[in-house]
Amino acid sequence: MPCIAHILQRSITVSLSDSGFVHALSKSRKIVGHFKHSPANTAELQAQQAALGQKQEPLVQDVPTRWNSTVDMVKRLNRNQAAIKATLDQQQHKLIMLTPPEWDKVQRLETLLEPCRYVTEILGGEAYVSCSVVLPALCHLRRVMEVSDEDPAYVVRFKTAFKEDLASRQEKTNNAWLKLATALDPRFKDLKTLPKSEREEVWTTLGGMLHEQSPRRSPQTSEDGPPKKKMSLLLQMCSDSDSDEEVQPGRDIHRYRAEPCISMEDCPLQWWSAHSGAHDKLALLARKYLATPASTVPCERLFSVAGHIVQKKRSALLSENVNQLVCLSNWLKEE
Repeated sequence: MPCIAHILQRSITVSLSDSGFVHALSKSRKIVGHFKHSPANTAELQAQQAALGQKQEPLVQDVPTRWNSTVDMVKRLNRNQAAIKATLDQQQHKLIMLTPPEWDKVQRLETLLEPCRYVTEILGGEAYVSCSVVLPALCHLRRVMEVSDEDPAYVVRFKTAFKEDLASRQEKTNNAWLKLATALDPRFKDLKTLPKSEREEVWTTLGGMLHEQSPRRSPQTSEDGPPKKKMSLLLQMCSDSDSDEEVQPGRDIHRYRAEPCISMEDCPLQWWSAHSGAHDKLALLARKYLATPASTVPCERLFSVAGHIVQKKRSALLSENVNQLVCLSNWLKEE
């Protein structure tokens, strides 16, 4: 399973490079750098923010390796546009200010990137189920990126490039696994994120997996068992049980599909824990598929924490101590 968050960020990078936001972003970075690299300029900006009754907050510089930093940068710029203009009017600088059409581009870019940020944060969580959210989240992005008649040409180019690049990358993911995970999530088991022609195929696959999971009868011998003639008569009387086993997986699927969908705020793992008695075989599959993370973000967070702990001056730490320090860091953040 590839990291879906990485795929999304690559699509955003490709779309930005192919659209008309390049020059506006370049000017924005220089404006942010003008304040970030000078404490005096930052102090003047904060004074203007206070004079305008705004929150005193620093500007954010976007970094290619830090996800969602571009939307953070344009949000701060849009929110502090008046303070930035007032501060720069009082200074001598060589900056090329954003023109009114470029300010409009920056505002539109914030609107385009905010849904991507929302999806990235959902897929990067580690305290809840994320694998079953992939297909609904990507479906939401496709709807958001639909071209409208009011979109200017550069927005149309961004949306078109984003949808095409994301679709090409999604084809290389394990879509079969994602479909099963979505079906086993009581929040999305209606499979509205999939075309109608693909929904029954998912349930057929699940039924086949349940049939393979059903226990096989193996002949057992016992000294105290019944005579062979009585055993053969008993097997003939129970010859219809094989057909029942073939129907049983379909009954399990039908019974699960008849269950009402749960709220988006509810935990699917807790739902399966409470309903494991009624859907015991499906619960085993749900435990397997829903436990898969949608991205490598939790692992990368762990690597970052360990990298801050194991430095040059602490390279002789025992592995047991490193594990304990990483756990303590995680627990302190949760508190």
